[in-house]
Amino acid sequence: MTQKITGAEILMRALLDEGVKTLFGYPGGAIMPVYDALYDYRDRLNHILVRHEQAAAHAAEGYARVSGKTGVCLVTSGPGATNTITGIADAMMDSTPMVVIMGQVGAQMLGTDAFQECDMVDITQPICKWAYQIRSAKDVAWAVHRAFYIAGSGRPGPVVLDFAKNAQLELAEYVPGTIDFIRSYVPVPATSKQSVLDAAALINAAKRPLVLVGQGVELGHAQQELRDFIEKAGMPAGCTLLGLSALATDHPLNVGMLGMHGSLGSNKKTQECDLLIAVGMRFDDRITGKLDTYARQAKKIHFDIDPSEIDKNVKVDVAVLGDCKETLPAVTALLEAREHTAWRESFRQWDALEQEAVIEPQIHPSQGALRMGEVVRRVSELTHDKAIMVTDVGQNQMMAARYFRFTEKRSVVTSGGMGTMGYGLPAAIGATFGAPQRTVCLFLGDGGLQMTIEELGTIMEQQAPVKIILLNNNYLGNVRQWQQLFFRKRYSFTPMMNPDYEKIAEAYGIPALTVTERDKLDEAIGQMLAAPGPFLLQAAVMEEDNVMPMCCPGHDVDDMLLSSNESN
Repeated sequence: MTQKITGAEILMRALLDEGVKTLFGYPGGAIMPVYDALYDYRDRLNHILVRHEQAAAHAAEGYARVSGKTGVCLVTSGPGATNTITGIADAMMDSTPMVVIMGQVGAQMLGTDAFQECDMVDITQPICKWAYQIRSAKDVAWAVHRAFYIAGSGRPGPVVLDFAKNAQLELAEYVPGTIDFIRSYVPVPATSKQSVLDAAALINAAKRPLVLVGQGVELGHAQQELRDFIEKAGMPAGCTLLGLSALATDHPLNVGMLGMHGSLGSNKKTQECDLLIAVGMRFDDRITGKLDTYARQAKKIHFDIDPSEIDKNVKVDVAVLGDCKETLPAVTALLEAREHTAWRESFRQWDALEQEAVIEPQIHPSQGALRMGEVVRRVSELTHDKAIMVTDVGQNQMMAARYFRFTEKRSVVTSGGMGTMGYGLPAAIGATFGAPQRTVCLFLGDGGLQMTIEELGTIMEQQAPVKIILLNNNYLGNVRQWQQLFFRKRYSFTPMMNPDYEKIAEAYGIPALTVTERDKLDEAIGQMLAAPGPFLLQAAVMEEDNVMPMCCPGHDVDDMLLSSNESN
């Protein structure tokens, strides 16, 4: 006869069967039976105690993004559960696989407005792939295995399990197993043979093709398939923010980042190409600029695993549905070898203009305060372009994306679709557990750091080796930039009064250093990288520096400012 165990212990065993080794969480009353069960599994399940539930979700995201596995977080009911909502929405927007397990009052008390009761299923359904309330111990294993299958398959995303307290305490049998099929759920749509033929025909006929590389390439583990695809046909490729490390920065066909703060050449040529090929990206507004005039001259092909993305924002001529690890090779096999030398060379004039007007002043300034770009570039160079780049949101994010360089896959951890300030610090913690063999460099601003600064406590306890690079300009920099450009320099509540970050780091036992002089920058970065654990390097950067080039909202994607003076 099979032994009966509590629903809480069933959860432990189901997590182990799913290959879970690390989870991020914060205990409370409605999840206490689970934490009691976890006490006996501490040698097999590494629980990281965060200091706020939002951080648990972001840490699980960071873990998932670098490891390719599903992140897990564990919280209590009521405010504990609602504190994860931002992280859940963030994971949904950025297709990050995550399972969020929340405590809930007992099933017999549902609907009574019991202490810390909150209807999390209805709240989270619009921002996750699946939300389910576990009301009985016999349903625990089924729900957990279903959750992991849904979260990690197809287009990944977050799943919510609302775990009633009675189900944690009740006894039931546990039968080991996993789920790899749900009748009503089709994670990978069938690929039409005709779409493959049509896509290949358009590419073979194109004179000026341009490939847009999205995070779907990383999620689909299709980095090599992408290289084979673009190299055979000699096609230049630009990358979205989340797709930056899918293609090495120095690859000869890489023409830089796309979008609002992207490369001048990639955006200009978007409006000149005769064929636009999107791979695993969703044509969001930060990429397209004004939709009405976006690449109107070009035929368009869209490779994607999610049918709902097809024609959602941009009407395409051919949709190649399916897993890009399979669909890219299918099309590549039908391509004619091409070079497109003249087309590729036509990017160079814009590259040269951007190099002179924007990049050189950022990474090699001759005088004045430190620039954000030079700090980012030197960190990248001194880690041999092999580190994981984590960012918060704002100017720090865009400067890091523009000036960090990538040679390794899964090296970008940032909040794309939601743009969540406060994301960086907990996501970086998660990344150190998801890829413990790699250096994790976190770029953030003084505003974003203060939003989740409590997670320095998690770093202290875990000695998580996050290399924190604080680009401190004493402003909410991105909002200030927009106020400068579009609101007549009316800096409404964007100047920041900051604490002494070195003293705060010292209180948490984290080594810290502030650098203000250019000739001390390399030495400071070297000291940070040589530290065996965490380190906070504060760079006092130019206060009113701006991220350029910039496509202004409501403008065509190729209508880009090269300097702040052009907006006046």
